[in-house]
Amino acid sequence: MTRLPKPIPFLTAIVVAAAVAVYFLPPPAGVEADTMRAAALVVLVIGLWALGSVPEYIAALVFFALATLLAVAPAEVVFSGFASGTLWLVLGGLVIAEAVRCTGLGERFARYLVTRVELSYRGLIVAVVVVSSALCFVMPATIGRVLLLLPIMAAVAERVGLQRGSHGYIGVALAVMMTSYQVGTAVLPSNAPNLVLAGAAETLYGVRLTYAEYLLVQFPVLGLLKALLIVALICWLFPDETRRDSAPVVQGPMSAEERRLTVILFVALALWATDFIHHIHAGWIGLAAGVVALLPRVGAMPMTAFAHNVSFGPFFYIAAVLGVGGLTSEAGVSAMLGEAAQSVLQIRPDQDALNFALLTLLSTFAGVLVTNPAQPALMAPLAEHFAQAAGWPLKAALMTAALGFTTLILPYQVPPVMVGVHVAGIRLRSVLRLSVPLMLLSFAVLLPLDYAWWRLIGYFG
Repeated sequence: MTRLPKPIPFLTAIVVAAAVAVYFLPPPAGVEADTMRAAALVVLVIGLWALGSVPEYIAALVFFALATLLAVAPAEVVFSGFASGTLWLVLGGLVIAEAVRCTGLGERFARYLVTRVELSYRGLIVAVVVVSSALCFVMPATIGRVLLLLPIMAAVAERVGLQRGSHGYIGVALAVMMTSYQVGTAVLPSNAPNLVLAGAAETLYGVRLTYAEYLLVQFPVLGLLKALLIVALICWLFPDETRRDSAPVVQGPMSAEERRLTVILFVALALWATDFIHHIHAGWIGLAAGVVALLPRVGAMPMTAFAHNVSFGPFFYIAAVLGVGGLTSEAGVSAMLGEAAQSVLQIRPDQDALNFALLTLLSTFAGVLVTNPAQPALMAPLAEHFAQAAGWPLKAALMTAALGFTTLILPYQVPPVMVGVHVAGIRLRSVLRLSVPLMLLSFAVLLPLDYAWWRLIGYFG
């Protein structure tokens, strides 16, 4: 069994001790004992997720087990995530991602787009960002996109003279990782934090974030402009030159499975994009697409792939994150935290720009504390409190959480980026060399533009 690095067991012991202390601590005036017990469980589970002491799905099962054994909340609250359509979008997305991988459609798509661009170094970076962004719409799992694209793009980079360890090779790898995550935060089914936020909005408040609305609010700035910023920064921070490759890749015709999967994806995308017309939940569309992909004759993958190749860890992880959100709301933990945050931030009506900046900063640094996938579980239960304090619609307060988790400061915040670092064989300081300037420019340039965009579309009410 692989040993954990020494600081992790020590920090885990601190988290466990803190959770036990909170559990047995006498409640302050005005706070119920049930609130303290719920807070103790939240401290434990979010601490385990933040440290990575155990896999996320193990921490999720710890949450389900302790919450029910200790009767911290009713079962319908603890398991409320399973009633959310967003969770079933996760399951459909896991099946679709495996179908894209096993049919070879993702690799074909990536190679097709890359070979259509003149492979100067700048052209290669643009092509990688375009491919990574486009895959956000058809392959819902960030880690799947990273694992699919990194070997392909690394091979393309080496074919045009960008050797491993060179500036150009690192730039290509970072273009895959940063675009796959950061642009993906602007497309609803594309990233885990998006789904957690949508699921929490539905579970806690009965508010449904539609695919089209989410895309309209987030993609122009957090998707399109962020992609352009990633291209500019990589070309500036990791300059290099390519050599033209005289041996183009020849691809064979599409298989029957690839053609069927293409049809399934186009239908799913069309239904997602028009959900404001038909009002079918994105989760049911994603689940149906996954089911059709598994069916014999009309599907695109063996039925056995569901049992053998689809990882259910993310499914239980998202369910637990949604359950944590429900628990914090039901037990009064979110109200307690909201009052504490309000006393520090002083959110007030009629100061939209300042409120927007403060809530975005709070959401961003919450991701540093608990990692970006778990951030919405911490922030979503506070949204109603902030919306009332700012005089905003609830959706506006919820969406500020997305502004926070789209920003990556430290690599450990985003597990797919950490996986990409190991797969590509690059150093963490190379990621920091891009992520820190990108974060600073996002705050200085993109945040004001995003505020102006929200103001233009009337999102503050």
